[in-house]
Amino acid sequence: MKLREDIVAVYREVHSWVGILAALFLFVAFYAGAVSMFEQTLQNWLTPESHLPAPLSLDRTPELMEKAFAAFPDARRNYTIVLTPDKTQPARLVWPQNPKSHDHGPAHLVAAALDPNGILITEKRPPSETAHFIDVLHQRVGLPLPEGIAMPFMGIVALAYAIALVSGVIAFLPALKRTLFAVRLEGGKRRAWLDLHNIFGFFSLPFHVVMAITSVLFAFHEPIYAVQNILFHNDVRQIHPQQHPSPAREVAPLLTPTALVASLAQQAPGFVPDTLNYATRPGPGGGTLMLRVAGHDTRFVMRGPNAGFAVMDPASGRILSTDYLPGHQSGGFATITSFFSLHFGSYGGYPVRWAYLVLGFGGAFLFYTGNQLWIMARQRRERATGLVTETRGSRILSSLTIGCTTGCMAGIAAIIALAAVIPNPMAYMPVALTYYATFLFCTLLAFILPSQSKAAVLFCITALSHIALAVAALIRGASFGDDSSFIVAALAFILALIFFMVAKKRGYSALTSFKKAL
Repeated sequence: MKLREDIVAVYREVHSWVGILAALFLFVAFYAGAVSMFEQTLQNWLTPESHLPAPLSLDRTPELMEKAFAAFPDARRNYTIVLTPDKTQPARLVWPQNPKSHDHGPAHLVAAALDPNGILITEKRPPSETAHFIDVLHQRVGLPLPEGIAMPFMGIVALAYAIALVSGVIAFLPALKRTLFAVRLEGGKRRAWLDLHNIFGFFSLPFHVVMAITSVLFAFHEPIYAVQNILFHNDVRQIHPQQHPSPAREVAPLLTPTALVASLAQQAPGFVPDTLNYATRPGPGGGTLMLRVAGHDTRFVMRGPNAGFAVMDPASGRILSTDYLPGHQSGGFATITSFFSLHFGSYGGYPVRWAYLVLGFGGAFLFYTGNQLWIMARQRRERATGLVTETRGSRILSSLTIGCTTGCMAGIAAIIALAAVIPNPMAYMPVALTYYATFLFCTLLAFILPSQSKAAVLFCITALSHIALAVAALIRGASFGDDSSFIVAALAFILALIFFMVAKKRGYSALTSFKKAL
């Protein structure tokens, strides 16, 4: 494809400058986002074992509910029946400790069970907030700011990201045929970085386009939701359109969980329910009890990161709304859900999640190499003008690039390792303080250390943090016999090996440059 050289030069300049402005934020977003692909798995792994008796069979749940509500009357206003208990929700019946709390993230729950003698036993479950913090870090592109400020900024970064994608593709098109599959390792460090950057960028372009568009949608979701309500509020598909049921009152007799699951299986075959959440909406006569079923169906896209939803009548078992029910949505809602699902990777099961993990790490590598290319080009121009030492601008950008990227990676490894070894779940604030202390430490070192050694030292620190994570995971695995621990340890060891290799390479390059200077 032939493009005028002056046009290509303009797009190349736009790509470079926009990429420089957004790259460090995007690195944090992609690296933390890749880890967040397994947020629920990580949450379960970091949650301590429960001391409750084994969950009752689903048929005995009404007995458990009767005894729990007799002891805790307020619990009947907002409670969840867990169909597939795990470490986060280890009991058949759970409810929030503070029903009025509307905080995002894992809730502080009370879990209830019956002992072999039928006596009610409850346990408060403080969650580990490490996995949630990593997801928030991803959403807010690493900024320790409130959501109302960080999210619009993230939207601006995502728009810049989209501009960088378009300009980069146009700048790359003239050399597409010649350099697409070429990695010229023998032509100097900058040429190798450029070839790797182009290959990663080109083959992951569809993924990056999806991330850019969906990130803008998430950042400005309030006006988008308002438009959705206007366009699709009448476009609601009912399973039984000839009937117009009103939601059941709390005083009405409710179907048992077993009967509700059977009814759902008939109306939405293939949808696997995970939880039944009962919540009372304020209103006359004590309010209205509503039932929202969370579950999954890997054949279709899902609205949430791990689940789709159905609203049911708890008295009759009829599905009242299919707006977010996988495979049963109207055209408008299915289109909007596809944006969520493409961003979350909430389709296709674990193979898609692992693919997103690799693509997320690859995206972070793409932004790091982009900054390195710009820095090397600027340093080459400075040397061509006769400068012996790099300018302040080059030094600041180089320090920020190596400090922020290694600080992000080491910080995430540090908070997971710490959460894995301490006995009690970590609250949000200690997790945040640990991460940002590690991040700032690496960034400060990047400005203090000599240019020749900063990369080698900081990548060694990053590698050691992942070794610490691997050791912590092995200790946890040996203590609890958890297979997830060994997967975490293996992944941490692989990353540590990569970082040690990078440190060795950068250290060798620095030593060579030093010898040449002598």
